[in-house]
Amino acid sequence: MSTSPAISAAPLSRRALLQGAAGAGLSLALRPAVAADPPSEGWIDAHSHVWTSDVARYPLADGQSPEVLQPRDFTPQQLIELGRPWGVTRFVLIQHKPHHGLDNSYLLDAIAQFPGVFSGVACVAAEGPRPEEDMRRLRRGGMRGFRIRPGEGGADRWRDSAGQRSMWACAAETGLAICPLINPEYLDQVDEMCQQFPDTSVVIDHFARIGMDGPIREADVATLAGLARHRHVHVKVSAFYALGRKQPPHEELIPVIRRLYETYGPQRLMWATDCPYQLTPPNSYESSFRLVHDRLEFLSAEDREWLLRKTAERVFFGPVQV
Repeated sequence: MSTSPAISAAPLSRRALLQGAAGAGLSLALRPAVAADPPSEGWIDAHSHVWTSDVARYPLADGQSPEVLQPRDFTPQQLIELGRPWGVTRFVLIQHKPHHGLDNSYLLDAIAQFPGVFSGVACVAAEGPRPEEDMRRLRRGGMRGFRIRPGEGGADRWRDSAGQRSMWACAAETGLAICPLINPEYLDQVDEMCQQFPDTSVVIDHFARIGMDGPIREADVATLAGLARHRHVHVKVSAFYALGRKQPPHEELIPVIRRLYETYGPQRLMWATDCPYQLTPPNSYESSFRLVHDRLEFLSAEDREWLLRKTAERVFFGPVQV
């Protein structure tokens, strides 16, 4: 999960985590992968990042050198290969703004290269004159959501930003999703915008990062659960490596998931890994998958279908209004 000046940083940076993973022997030198046929029969990982050290073709933002990439490459092919042993055949790719800024071309090319395998969440300039036009253009390339952070749009609060308001209105008109990357203290801004734009689909990343500093506070869980009163709000059950104890088996997160299950229902929850960050030892793709697939005993088989496929399929892979 990336941070911004408006959001407090995690106790340990993602670069430090990944450098530790490299030292522990994490290997991403995988053979070229071919997606399962058909991909619609497998599970969906609703949140992962990809990038490449081919900076000649895909330049890094602000003139950064390839040394900032940790790992140096994490490609769509490698992601496909990681998901295959666990029956994961589709993925939602999230634009990695610290690496590529507002240039979404690497994700767009991945979506085009692997039809039906990838959907995308893009970044646009909310402070620009017409961000809704960028949203409509990117939608044609397979983007189905748009990531936002506090402070984007030229105002402290989204409600005071003309650009943010136009994005939320466009998302409602086109069936696209607004995807806030926030800490718990910004959940009230989601509430404000949902009241103003009740038909906009919203997907909150990573439990709103509850427990990123260690403690899982009941007040934060209650606030996130309270947003379930807005019928188009969804939550990603994801990024276990960064929350609570930050290591498998992640069982301290089960009460949070159960609370969200009881308030949102399985139809508005979706599982995701946040790869490659979930790959930092002792965390792994397997540990993320097994928490939802094996350890949530309160889920029925149909509930698991929603968390592992159906919710993300409806939000990110369904038809989009013209």
